[in-house]
Amino acid sequence: MNTVEIIRKKRNGEVLSSEEIQYLIQGYAKGEIPDYQMSALAMAIYFRGMDSRETADLTMEMVQSGERVDLSRINGVKVDKHSTGGVGDTTTLVLAPLVAAAGVPVAKMSGRGLGHTGGTIDKLESFQGFSTSLSPESFVQQVNGIGLAVMGQTADLTPADKQLYALRDVTATVDSIPLISSSIMSKKIASGADAIVLDVKTGNGAFMKEEAQAIQLAQAMVAIGNRVGRQTVAVISDMEQPLGMAVGNALEIKEAIETLQGKGPRDLTELCLVLGAQMVVLAGKAESMDQAKETLQRAISDGSALDRFRQFVKAQGGDPRAVDHPELLPVAKYVQEVKAPDDGVITGLIAEEIGLCAMELGAGRKTKDAVIDHGVGVVLRKKIGDTVRQGEALANLYVNDLEKAKQVEKRFLQAVRISKESVDAPRLIRALVTENGVERI
Repeated sequence: MNTVEIIRKKRNGEVLSSEEIQYLIQGYAKGEIPDYQMSALAMAIYFRGMDSRETADLTMEMVQSGERVDLSRINGVKVDKHSTGGVGDTTTLVLAPLVAAAGVPVAKMSGRGLGHTGGTIDKLESFQGFSTSLSPESFVQQVNGIGLAVMGQTADLTPADKQLYALRDVTATVDSIPLISSSIMSKKIASGADAIVLDVKTGNGAFMKEEAQAIQLAQAMVAIGNRVGRQTVAVISDMEQPLGMAVGNALEIKEAIETLQGKGPRDLTELCLVLGAQMVVLAGKAESMDQAKETLQRAISDGSALDRFRQFVKAQGGDPRAVDHPELLPVAKYVQEVKAPDDGVITGLIAEEIGLCAMELGAGRKTKDAVIDHGVGVVLRKKIGDTVRQGEALANLYVNDLEKAKQVEKRFLQAVRISKESVDAPRLIRALVTENGVERI
């Protein structure tokens, strides 16, 4: 085959064959096709797109470029959950033990955070001694034993995707639906799940700012998953403001514990019940969403979900006492209130900016090598739709550097909108996307 001819074919809007896609991805992974030609192909895809068959082929070729995780020795239907990222997105910390308590095995591969979106592993490392460096044998054994394990992503998973993503990042081709969806789904499929629940965020704190874009991405990923034999559904959820109240590693762990105790923020609890119910239904442990939600709510009320979290922390080397005594988790030296400058109603909390405030305090990374401060972050005291009086606390900043806190306070206030007119809180769950179509909620 001729690489130039294939690039020209896509540039002209034609459909690539399965063999042509295989030739390109295998050749690129082996170093036989240079970066400049793959960059040209990425740009052609950006402008011309791909149909569902092409996108599924691209996904599976990236899966085949590296190792695949074998979860066949784990009992039951393995359902994975993926979020497209946001601010205060604590769902995995709640969902994993909650769904495991409902009898669904959770074999999760997670990553670290970069920028204003936090990583699950960084949050879990707030527990002293916690480790995600599990051997495949230990990983499988732990899931079969307590129903839950989380390990770090292996470097050998979808190497062609990693190479292609690095190119997209420097060639302005990141925001292409076929390239985004194949990148995400290749990692999920290679991770060995039988079924996949996607949490696709929309709003100012999300990658997809517009709801229509988020739905389009969800449709592409759901189509890929079902085409290659993985039951896949997607929930479109709001990221106009941070999820829950806490933004920061140990702060989010504390909020996850409160949620597992039935005392968490309404929005975080609601999203976890919706996503968790989808996982329980796909795993065949409930016949309907209502039945699945009842099962999950029972696991919260009877304490079994929190107990599963405690077992999980202990199994991976963390100090389980911190589950019952969160004061043992890292804590910042100072707590500084951010006070409202006026009376009114909160009409906006720019999620991305609030995430960047937490990052500036040390809760996130500006570079891959940056060291995380697990104790710092932001805890909101008000959300969109709440009334506020001048001088009342909008948020608490947990800080170890008071000078930095002054700068972050100014930035936080610029991310808050206060108006005299009342507004409703944004809808948390926007839509459900399945292979049968889009259901507005």
